This record gives sequence, structure tokens and C-alpha cells, in this order.
Amino acid sequence: MRVRVSYLRRRRRYPYPGGRADGVPRRTVPGVTETRHKTFQGGLYALHQELFAGALAARRLPPLPVSGPVAGMLSGRVRSMVSRLPHLAIGASAAVLVWLSWSLCWDPYDYAYRDTLRGVLLGLATAGPLVLALFRPIAAWWLSLGGIVVVTVPRLVTDPLPFPEPVFISHLTVMVLVALRSHPAVAAVLWLCTVVVGAASAAPAHDLERSNLAAFSLWAALALIGAVFARAWYDLRVRAAASHDASLAERSKRTVLEERTTIARELHDVVAHHMSVVAIQAEAAPYRVESIPPELAASLATIRENAVAALAELRRVLGVIRASDYGAPGAPEAPQPTLGELDGLLANVRDAGVPVETAVTGARRELPQGVELSAYRIIQEALSNVLRHAPGADTRVELSYVLGGLGVRIVNLSAGDTVSPAAASGSIGSGSRHGIPGMRERAAMLGGEMTAGPTPDDGYEVVAFLPVSAPAGRPVPAEAAS
Repeated sequence: MRVRVSYLRRRRRYPYPGGRADGVPRRTVPGVTETRHKTFQGGLYALHQELFAGALAARRLPPLPVSGPVAGMLSGRVRSMVSRLPHLAIGASAAVLVWLSWSLCWDPYDYAYRDTLRGVLLGLATAGPLVLALFRPIAAWWLSLGGIVVVTVPRLVTDPLPFPEPVFISHLTVMVLVALRSHPAVAAVLWLCTVVVGAASAAPAHDLERSNLAAFSLWAALALIGAVFARAWYDLRVRAAASHDASLAERSKRTVLEERTTIARELHDVVAHHMSVVAIQAEAAPYRVESIPPELAASLATIRENAVAALAELRRVLGVIRASDYGAPGAPEAPQPTLGELDGLLANVRDAGVPVETAVTGARRELPQGVELSAYRIIQEALSNVLRHAPGADTRVELSYVLGGLGVRIVNLSAGDTVSPAAASGSIGSGSRHGIPGMRERAAMLGGEMTAGPTPDDGYEVVAFLPVSAPAGRPVPAEAAS
């Protein structure tokens, strides 16, 4: 009884036969065999769909992509003809194969009807699949495979079997066209089926010395391998181009989001400052007036409470977008710049080797802090672009105070030979080329417009208009610098 219980325990622990034959229990990974079986079934199903169910599916040969500097010099009609060169080459090859088939069957000394029929059949068996491969490649291969049987079994030609010269060229070309538009496994199946059908068709002749089956098998294998590698290289280029485009789009989107985040941070500071002033003024107002009415005191208290609540809500919602070092406790928060600090910015740019002159038109006045901040940032980014892309170029900054808002224009001439040693020292980077979207975002945030582009004298200009809903502050004497 003990022996039976011990045997049962051992079988329960090692249920596989021969579990302890070598002293180590046999172990398998659950699900691996089932996964491999499903993968094999999926591959067979895909081949069935490709070769049988989808044999008549239309897959047109795409035009040849025409790009590069040479393509820009071609007209539209010439570029279209160049893109259709593969189609024209296949059509010309079909015509040549018809002539070759006719020449193989034509006997100049015997004008028999049988020779004419042989030439027609051989021409259709070679040129037909080649033309059909432009539209339905799998069906063209099946047709070409049947043409091998039609040509070989009745012995329409006496050339080496089972692939006479026209059939050799036609079927090999069809296989390459199919491999260029199909999975690599399909190319392997095409090669194997062709070899089997060719061997079966040439078997009754028992003439191995004149058979070119081995030569065709070798050439077909080399051609299909080249087609598979060409298809893989093309797919890799397409994926790389798509990934590059997606990366550029994502980078542009990320740049816009980062600029919006920066704008939101700055607006948070501006709005928080004004709300704090409202709360303080509402709290101090009752102490500035004697015998204030209770209703007015209650209204001022409500104003203060709402201002404090709005300030807390603003800090809660918009404060999360601050960087960790920007909003960390104890981190210094510098005041946001305004147009009053523009002279310091221009001085730094002049020290970098770029001559800058300014011009102010209209009655200079204090503008809303958001407008002055955006104008300062636009000018700062435009001057940074001058330092990156046109160091040493003569630059002009124009401010136009009008009734409806503020106009900003930054224009620089072509750098030419005016590059200064400081600007040409190589300390200025190439930039990320995403400053213009940020300037456009700042202008659009205020309901304004911004344009940027080259000037007729090979320079570059940035023009922006920032509207002001109502004039703020009092006018100050206009200043102009040249």
C-alpha cells in the first residue's frame, strides 16, 4: 500500500512519461506549442487568401516616385512620363516577346497553318501574363504557370524545355512583379510551385541534357531574393519617411504646446497680480472712508472674498503647469518683462555684435501688461533668430502706438559681409526653428496677427499687431531712436 501511494505521489508531481529518466524532471512551457500551431495555421490561411481567394484582386503597379533636384527641373508632362517608365518598359517587353515567339515558330520555307497557330499560342502565353501583371499580379502568375503547361506538353517549340526563351523571360518577370507586391513567403511558394510544374511538364521528354530547369531555378531564386530585398528596402524607406513626418508634426505640436504653457504661466502671473490688487484694495477701502454705510462695507467684503476665491482657484488650475523649479517653494519669481525693459534687451543684442536701431511712432503710452509682455517676447524671439541665422545683419525694431493697439515690426537686412567677430565666433546656436509658431501663438492669444517672411532685399521681417480693447494708462511723450 505504501509503494502504491508513493508511486501515485510521484506521478502526480511528475505526470509526464519518463519524468525522472535522467534524474531531471521534464518541463515544458505551457502554451508554446499551441501558439506555434496557431501561428502556422495563420500563415497557411494568409497564403491561401493571397494565392487563391485573392488571386483576382486588383493591385495596380504604382507609378515610379519622381523626386529630387532633377525632378524640379522637369515639366508636369515629362514628370508623368518618367513615373510611367516601368509600365512602358513592361509593354515594350511584351511586344518584344510576341515577336520572339513568332520568330521561334515561323519557318520561312514552310508557310503552314500549324506554325501560325503555334506562334499565336506562344505569344499569348508569354505576353498576356506580362501585361496582366500590371493590374492583377497573382492572376498573371497563375496564367503564366498554365502557359508553361500549354507550351511544354504539346511541344509547341523545340527549344530547351520546360522554359523556352520567351517563357523563361516572361514567367521570370511575372514572378518578380508579384514578389515586389507580396509577402516574402509568397515569393518562396511561387518559386517552389514553378519548379514542380516545370519538372512535371518536362518529365515525359526524358531529355535532361536539353532541360533548362536548373538554370531557371537558379535565376529565379536570385531574382526573387533581389525583389524581396528591394521590397524590404522600399518599405523601410516609406516607414522612415512616415516616422520622420510624424516626428516633425509631433515636434511642432509639442513646441506649440510648450509655448502655450509658457504663455499660460506668464498670464497666470499677470492675472494673479491684478486679482491680488483687487483683494487688497477691497480690504483697505473701508478704512479710508469714515462712517461707511453697512451696505457698501458688505459689498466690499464680498468683492474681497470673491477676489481671494478667484485667486485661489486660478492658482489651483493654472499653477499645475509650472515647472518644478519654477513653482518650487522659495524659488525666486522675477517680474515679467515689459516694453520699459526693451532698451536693456537691445543693448545685449548690440553687445553680441548685431547693430540694432529702434523707431517709435505714435503717442507712447502704458498698455495692458499682457500686451506689453507679448510684444517684448516677440521682439526677443525675433532678435534671437537674427543672432542665429543672420549674425551681424543691420536690424531695425519699430513700435507703432495706434488707437486700436500696438504694431511691432522687426526687419533685418542680408548679413552679407557685415558679420562682426563677436557674432561669427560660433557661440550662437542654430536654434530649433520653432520660434515663429510661438510668436504666432502669442499674437493669436490676444486676438492679433503675426506674419513672417523674406523681404525683397534678401532680408527677413516679422510683423505683428496686438490689439487693445481699451486704451490703458496715460500717454507719455513719444520716443524715437535711430
